[in-house]
Amino acid sequence: MRIAVGSGNPVKRRAVEQAVEATLDADIEAVPVDSGVSEQPTGREETVRGATTRARNALAAGEYDLGVGPEGGVAEVPSVDGLFLIMWVAVTDGEQVGLGSGPSFRLPDSIGDRVAAGDELGPVMDDVLDEDGVARKQGAAGALSAGVVDRDDALAAGVAAAMGPFVTEHY
Repeated sequence: MRIAVGSGNPVKRRAVEQAVEATLDADIEAVPVDSGVSEQPTGREETVRGATTRARNALAAGEYDLGVGPEGGVAEVPSVDGLFLIMWVAVTDGEQVGLGSGPSFRLPDSIGDRVAAGDELGPVMDDVLDEDGVARKQGAAGALSAGVVDRDDALAAGVAAAMGPFVTEHY
């Protein structure tokens, strides 16, 4: 089986490998594609749309059996203060689409306020942590959980959830 991951980010490729290693014998390739949404998706709807577009564009990029579209965004939660990091994943074979999400993390106000004002989360995390490329390493998830859950783990949970229709008979 050949799987295209709709991103050039190595974290997203590793997350797919981690999620499918026990259920599928697959060659997994990173395929940078357009998400069709803003660089910093805001809200569940835009984040899911970005994930779905990534999955479809990745599948269409070559001779693949599945396209996987991981997308991170930020969203408000009704009746809860603050801004949350959210992660959604879409998987498609061209006929059906599976969707799943990873964990959500409440952003500290100092970070959430900057993102709400228009900054992208990745560069804000680079600034706050005084590092380069946080999004390609542990991500905000790793920083905000003291390394208990890194970005690979968080996205792998979303991938595993979205893969359900393709690895079980329950759908």
